[in-house]
Amino acid sequence: MELFWLKKFAEEWLKTISQNRLPHAVLLIGKKGVGKRAAASWISRLKLNIDSSAKVPVFPIIEFEHPDLHSISPIEDGKSIGIDQIRSLEKGLNLTSHGSSGKVAIIEPANNMTVNAANGLLKLLEEPTNNTLLVLVSDVLGKLPATILSRCHQMNILIPPKDLSIKWLNDYETNANYMDALKISGGAPLSAIDAIEKIETTKWMLKDLQMLETKRVSAIEVSARWSKLEVNFVLNFMSQQVMQIIKEKMIGNNINSESYTDNSFLDRTQRRDLFCYLDNINQLSNKSAGSYNIQLTFDSLLIDWANNLSGYSSFPSADGMDLMLNNY
Repeated sequence: MELFWLKKFAEEWLKTISQNRLPHAVLLIGKKGVGKRAAASWISRLKLNIDSSAKVPVFPIIEFEHPDLHSISPIEDGKSIGIDQIRSLEKGLNLTSHGSSGKVAIIEPANNMTVNAANGLLKLLEEPTNNTLLVLVSDVLGKLPATILSRCHQMNILIPPKDLSIKWLNDYETNANYMDALKISGGAPLSAIDAIEKIETTKWMLKDLQMLETKRVSAIEVSARWSKLEVNFVLNFMSQQVMQIIKEKMIGNNINSESYTDNSFLDRTQRRDLFCYLDNINQLSNKSAGSYNIQLTFDSLLIDWANNLSGYSSFPSADGMDLMLNNY
């Protein structure tokens, strides 16, 4: 199915091709589940002249193999892209291409690289090989060095309006409760497809948070239940709750029907503490689950939540702010 909310993005990219202004590196930025990876696949197929008739990215994502396509991603979940992978990529890009269309390298997630890997990538950006397109995919802008950002053509892929997302999801699969799934996914339609299977789990997690806010359950009890779930699912769930509260504070309204927390919790929390809390969650998401004690970590997160994140940190780092500004 065509991702019709990417039509403007596609038109802009096709225009750069028609005007012979194709950049040597493009950075696709946006929330997980808005279609960045589908866009990267579409861009790559156009560059390699595999499917030049496609006018818009599609879902499911078209996975393909090609001798002139190089894909770089973490070797293991929770790990970062390493310098050896970038060195291997450099060697591959320096080889003669198999076809006349050049070469493509997809680096995803570009925001999850070691310092040495980022420095190695910077060298590729500063000294690009002929007829090569680097496609960087990133969920978080703040994790990328400014030196890399300045050498890429940046294209933001935003969350589509809710009514358009619901229409697309209902066309994708009828008789599914995508309204709730879209809330769980923070408005990202492709993430809502995965979230549909976790609606019931999310409902009792929301109830846990509400009871925690009103002191009807302890953080340790909630942590014991949540530690049995997939770690990234829990961290993503908490991230969505925090971003929704920050959004409400930024626009100055009370919690609306799409929010899950009590109005008094909104009043008791400070925006600066929320940004710091969000940064902590983002940092945990980039770590391997085996590198820290999951239950103790959840204990700490939920105890802070029960205490309204009071004095969570003296000053927020940029990541949480960047994430909010990119998504809203």
